[in-house]
Amino acid sequence: AGANDGAPPKKVVDVGCGIGGSSRHIVRKYEGSTAQGITLSPYQANRGNELAKEQGLADRASFQVADALNMPFEDSTFDLVWSLESGEHMPDKSKFVHELMRVAAPGGRLIIVTWCHRDMELGEPCLTKKEDKLLAKINRAYYLPRWCSVDDYVKLLEKEGAVDIKREDWSYIIAPFWKAVIKSSLNLSSVVGLLKSGFSTIRGAYAMLLMLKGFNSGLIKFGLITCTKKEE
Repeated sequence: AGANDGAPPKKVVDVGCGIGGSSRHIVRKYEGSTAQGITLSPYQANRGNELAKEQGLADRASFQVADALNMPFEDSTFDLVWSLESGEHMPDKSKFVHELMRVAAPGGRLIIVTWCHRDMELGEPCLTKKEDKLLAKINRAYYLPRWCSVDDYVKLLEKEGAVDIKREDWSYIIAPFWKAVIKSSLNLSSVVGLLKSGFSTIRGAYAMLLMLKGFNSGLIKFGLITCTKKEE
């Protein structure tokens, strides 16, 4: 869906970088590239910088605490804007997409990989009450804001003037992961450990079962969206 289109990236921003795995992979893959990652977690930023130093990448990958809805970068800075599993945490999807487009250089590529709900069918105004109820339960467990669809992201990107927008449903890629996680959690030792771990961990495990339910029903999707910022 366009992830490998065009020239290799030289300057990358990893929005919602975690501990920087994506950034380190990208700079190792593309010689001469650099990556800057942002996260709201001081621990993640520090750990990402530690790992970059340990792996000899400190001069090419760096991480800092920053807000994805108000990034501390100049306009048109990066030729690759990368966001993996962070869009679902954004309370304002419109502002999120605007910031991604703002920091992208003209001709630069955006790649968003995120959890979404299904697209609406023709003539369907919204999700069913049953679907909304399931997502609300997941949101309470994972402290997530309201979900949107891949189609919603496409419309937001179109509004921002993005071109060459492509999309793909990567749900089939992630499906084996969910099945493996659930299977591993059902053995006796895992159940005993879970019961001893406390309420927050139990709630998280329950939310995973809800995610699997939504995933299996087709409500929850793992979507890839790519596009290009128009040349000036």
